[in-house]
Amino acid sequence: MSIKSRAVVIPRRNVVEIRTVQVTEPRAGDVLIRTAYTSISAGTERMLLDGRLPQPQLLFPVVPGYETVGQVVQTGKKAPKDLLGQWVYVGGARCFQGVNPAWGGQSEFISAEADRVVPLKTIDPATGVILALAATALHGINVAHIRPSDRVLVLGQGIVGQVAARLAKLAGASYVAVADRVAVRLEKSKADQVVDINRESLDEAISDANINVIVEATGSMTALAGALPLLANHGRVLLLGYYDTINVPYAPLFMREAQLLIAREWQFGPDGDLPRARDLIASGELDVSGLLTHHVPLDRIQAAYRLAFEDPACLKVVVEWPKDDVEC
Repeated sequence: MSIKSRAVVIPRRNVVEIRTVQVTEPRAGDVLIRTAYTSISAGTERMLLDGRLPQPQLLFPVVPGYETVGQVVQTGKKAPKDLLGQWVYVGGARCFQGVNPAWGGQSEFISAEADRVVPLKTIDPATGVILALAATALHGINVAHIRPSDRVLVLGQGIVGQVAARLAKLAGASYVAVADRVAVRLEKSKADQVVDINRESLDEAISDANINVIVEATGSMTALAGALPLLANHGRVLLLGYYDTINVPYAPLFMREAQLLIAREWQFGPDGDLPRARDLIASGELDVSGLLTHHVPLDRIQAAYRLAFEDPACLKVVVEWPKDDVEC
């Protein structure tokens, strides 16, 4: 049998709809989750809508999304029974019939392997939608191997850049600077130095260059190229955005014998980046308050997508799913 579920569906380029889809019943090791909150990735979902993601993700119609929080309403025979009723995060699922999951998170019901869900414990459920990008930033900072003497520059103050700057300081960096063009984002930044690129250039603002680690979180090769002259000898450049191509001047990297580092999302597992990010938030070591800037109900999903893509003041939009009873 299958379960009827409302879902956000992209049937073709630049179109977002709410449709009823069929979700497969949980298998022995699965859990069934009733979604309460999802979010929209301004990077991934934009590329999906633009038709710029590779196969197999780009097989329309697709259910997008990898930022889902809900309650476990059913457990399979071999799934841990203590998960029943718990609030959990899940990074999407491949549980649909007749529609492609890419990544399948924006659905009212999700059937997923029990070992893929992350119990939120003491975290406020709505805040749980930030776990994916917090884990992405955490994985990147781990890849960069921040040292106590490091001077760090974070380009871009979207969610990943905001969290990366906080984590770099938590990792022991002696100095963290952040830069962006959007003043309302910079107002939420936590760093030793905040640079508004519209008001001053990076080389003017950061007079004592010698940046050991540049964290690129804008997705722009142009932004990175402008920051490379600040890099110290043997400095590291961490690519924490997503790019169609890598195209930066080679000379600054060559002259400084720099390292180019690439972080691929997060590390899975019970000791991976998702539960570690959760624990940092729960303990208060990682402060994400104020980063979820907008809340929109599901029936205004098209407006939520426009907000996420077009409003620079929108750091993260939380899509709120209906709480009314629906038959499975």
